Amino acid sequence: MNKRIRIGAGSGFQGDRLEPAVILASQGELDYLALECLAERTIALAQLRKLADPTTGFDPLLETRMRALLPLAVRHRFRIVTNMGAADSLGAGRRVRALAKELGLAVRVAVVSGDDVLDLLHPAMRTIEARGAPLSEYGTLVSANAYFGAEEMLPALASGAEVIITGRVADPSLFVAPLVHEFGWPLDDWTRLGRGTAIGHLLECAGQVTGGYFAEPGLKDVPNLAQLGFPWCDVDVDGNGVLGKVAGTGGAITLA
Repeated sequence: MNKRIRIGAGSGFQGDRLEPAVILASQGELDYLALECLAERTIALAQLRKLADPTTGFDPLLETRMRALLPLAVRHRFRIVTNMGAADSLGAGRRVRALAKELGLAVRVAVVSGDDVLDLLHPAMRTIEARGAPLSEYGTLVSANAYFGAEEMLPALASGAEVIITGRVADPSLFVAPLVHEFGWPLDDWTRLGRGTAIGHLLECAGQVTGGYFAEPGLKDVPNLAQLGFPWCDVDVDGNGVLGKVAGTGGAITLA
């Protein structure tokens, strides 16, 4: 099989810039665009927002990002995978469907939910920390989420939806799941899954792999950081990947 899948990284954190994602979506010839916007702190903040207002549990930039990217996804025929569902994946899915209707786009949306396990916890439960204190000693519990992996995302991908929205998943799983879906990797093929996970870890922070982490002005100069390009990776059936970015964007991808 000579098939290759190109996955782009459109966001590395909740407040990441939108412009590089738009350039990547417009010119990157993608099969998938993954938007990784969630961390331990941001999921807790999302839960706090949801407690104050049940309609605000998903990523606050969801509509802004999707308004810019949905038309490009339809035009260039790539799929969007994101954890912007945060504390309310279903609410995020409904918002994206409403936005697609407003924009006149025929877009199917699949939601992966069930990561919120707060209701399963009891104040008397002991923590797994060494001293084994009950949860009640830490004050009011506001957030408890299980990390999903690639497996939990596969039914959503199999549905054919153009947009897949999750809550808390392991960051690289946003990239691994499309590879498992496209190539039919067995879930016990640890070599390919390991390669896919390594690729996912490289891509998940977006512009950091195109020079963001490396840059140290005066010592390790990276060209045109102000227009840092976001990366994509061409992945083959064996999990081998080649990183790249849109020509003319800032940053650098070089051999070690």
